[in-house]
Amino acid sequence: MEQGRFTMEELQTAKDTDLCDVAEKLGYTVKRIGHFHTLKEMDSLRIYNRRSWFRWSREHDSSGRGGSQIDFLKVFAGMGTREAVFWLLDFAGYSRDAPDVRRPELRHQVQKPHDAGKKEFVLPMPAGDNSHLYDYLKHERGISREVIDFFLNAGLIYEAAGFHNIVFKGNDRNGITRSAGMRGIYDRNGKAFKCDVAGGDKNYGFNVFREGSSEVVVFEAAIDAMSYMDISRDYESSLVALGMLWDAPLATFLSEHPQIQCITFCLDNDSPGRKASDSLMEKYYGLGFDVGEKLPPKQYKDYNEWLQAVRKSAPLNCDVKADRKTIPMDCEIKTGKTQSAGRCR
Repeated sequence: MEQGRFTMEELQTAKDTDLCDVAEKLGYTVKRIGHFHTLKEMDSLRIYNRRSWFRWSREHDSSGRGGSQIDFLKVFAGMGTREAVFWLLDFAGYSRDAPDVRRPELRHQVQKPHDAGKKEFVLPMPAGDNSHLYDYLKHERGISREVIDFFLNAGLIYEAAGFHNIVFKGNDRNGITRSAGMRGIYDRNGKAFKCDVAGGDKNYGFNVFREGSSEVVVFEAAIDAMSYMDISRDYESSLVALGMLWDAPLATFLSEHPQIQCITFCLDNDSPGRKASDSLMEKYYGLGFDVGEKLPPKQYKDYNEWLQAVRKSAPLNCDVKADRKTIPMDCEIKTGKTQSAGRCR
């Protein structure tokens, strides 16, 4: 048998591989919803019968919107067809007759930063200007032009061509973009298009590092980080957005910036956010950090919901224009395991 060809049995073995297991091997979190599965990190994707997939997104052409397990590895791991089949056979424990065939290594795996190669991660082309971005963030999300300009000038956000999605970059300590997420500007019934740019390293999240800062403030979403800056006028602390409730982006940020001593969690005011905050405060306190959390008032789910209420002149306990040192105590840090969280201020 020629090494460059596969038998019908081998191809069938590759096509019988459980696609949910393949996705988990790449580091994604698989969730079952009714008769299909999806990914926590990319809820526009559907896995049917654990064998095929389809991505409900206009952002991608037909070659990247669905198919078999082989297509999944081609799109999300940057493999060629032959390499993908070899990988699936190896994953399934299938041994070929030719023992000298070199099995391709998995080059895309969420937990390994060095696995995301340049050919696998390409940022969307920017639009001619950022007019749609300004319109959405300012009028729909209540974020001031001052804060929007800060993130644009820092090169952390921009408007993509085509559907005008907002791109949020996840950079490393050298300013190299390692991951990116996209968010649509058209919300329908409270839902919006969201996805990660394929091939990005999920160990890196949207972040701002402040030279001389010993504190990092942590959020679930980039828009919440921007909203926090608007509300608190905090231009001193470093910021990290996890993009989820997985703390790998925070762990990476801390490893790249060892001067950070204090972590303030500003996760959502819902049950998953509260549970994650308690767990992460205990974890990082055990690692020697000063920890605490700073929540929006109880009636708001997150910082952006709070900011939007401020823009609409809703009654609040805190003044959005107040200097961060004058914000009332009921809106300040609630310490976790340690009483020293405020020392990082």
